[in-house]
Amino acid sequence: MDAFRALVVDKHGDQLMADIREIESVHLPEGDVTVDVAYSSLNYKDGLVLNGLGGLVKTYPHVPGIDYAGTVSYSTHPDFTRGDRVIGTGFRVGEVRWGGYAQRVSVSGDWLVSLPQSLSLYRAMCLGSAGLTAAIALRTLEEHGLHPNQGEVLITGASGGVGSFSVSLLAHLGYQVAALTGREENLDYLRQLGAKEILPRSELSSPTGKPLESARWAACIDSVGGPVLSRVLAQTKPGGSTAAVGLAGGAALETSVMPFLLRGINLLGIDSVYYPNARRSEAWQRLADVIPEDAFDRITTEVSLSDLPELGRSILAGQVRGRVVVDVNR
Repeated sequence: MDAFRALVVDKHGDQLMADIREIESVHLPEGDVTVDVAYSSLNYKDGLVLNGLGGLVKTYPHVPGIDYAGTVSYSTHPDFTRGDRVIGTGFRVGEVRWGGYAQRVSVSGDWLVSLPQSLSLYRAMCLGSAGLTAAIALRTLEEHGLHPNQGEVLITGASGGVGSFSVSLLAHLGYQVAALTGREENLDYLRQLGAKEILPRSELSSPTGKPLESARWAACIDSVGGPVLSRVLAQTKPGGSTAAVGLAGGAALETSVMPFLLRGINLLGIDSVYYPNARRSEAWQRLADVIPEDAFDRITTEVSLSDLPELGRSILAGQVRGRVVVDVNR
């Protein structure tokens, strides 16, 4: 097809608008691989782009969508040929470059990974950047000594995309998972994913001013940041680690060096945007091997391109549970 459908965000003065348009393929940015997209997904960062926040987009009109999965239709890249099924996440696609909220995307082949044989394009986008981030966070924690018999692992923001797949991934690998959530209606959902204990976010959302609290957590995957992260660090067991993956609760961090000096804990920053592709492939394969089929159904909702403007507002307000997969062809 010479033209394709895309959700386009445009800006006129201070007014931001999003609508579905037909775009000629000649207007795609240059790239050595063109992918016919089957599915994309909705992430917090997409919500920012859809609402013109965060300063992520520099040039309009713009096609959002930081995740995409589809089939190669054109390639001059040595690793990919026509017909290959691929996954794309990160590398600022959907931010500074047109992204996956379209039937077609043009990118560098260095930004793509091959779809694991046991994973469908749809399920790849059930996982998307959220699932990949969960897998990277767990691997990083394990590289710093975490193993299943060390005690409770806390997942904050557990009802969100990264949180949901973190709960499922760790539970099915034998970890003792505790989930922190601000949404009481999701308790059964989190138990079904494998959480052994569920805590209300209010339990950790208020600063205490104490540099150290009773040590409880062997590790944590934190997507909240702010006061919650400060409290988690003060409660981490000696030698334990926290993988920081997000800042839904704020970017500021008020803490002290005491947990680091007296308990030898680690605060590990997780960057899934520029994570090396060789290790990405390993992470995707682990997700394909470990996440159970029923978890995909529990965690995921499917929508169309036209649903995204409203959902972009909802995800910023913390009103989206789990993952949203976008069928770009409807």
